[in-house]
Amino acid sequence: MAYSEELATRIRRTLGDRDDLTEKRMFGGVAFMIRGHMACGIVGDRLMVRLDPDRAASLLAEPHVGPMDFTGRPMRGFLFVEPEGIATAASLRKWVARTVAHAETLPAKPASKRSRR
Repeated sequence: MAYSEELATRIRRTLGDRDDLTEKRMFGGVAFMIRGHMACGIVGDRLMVRLDPDRAASLLAEPHVGPMDFTGRPMRGFLFVEPEGIATAASLRKWVARTVAHAETLPAKPASKRSRR
């Protein structure tokens, strides 16, 4: 499955030049890793976000947001944001900031296990 290169470029711009940022191919798309933990990614044209599971559950009420479900069983703490929910730079920044904030609460993984950008 291909992923939106345009969205990947927008996310890269939003994340800037972080020393702790890497990219990794997964889920048939690309994931953006902060300190070795997935913060967000792209599957097709949807933004996949990783958040604190309790916070993610409350964000399901936002427009254009749904559970991340590959196998018929949603993954706790992971959501999909449809293209309409990230159409503007401000809306994408909001979602990316949420994922980065969560990733920064997790202990850094050793650099040797990280993929290069």
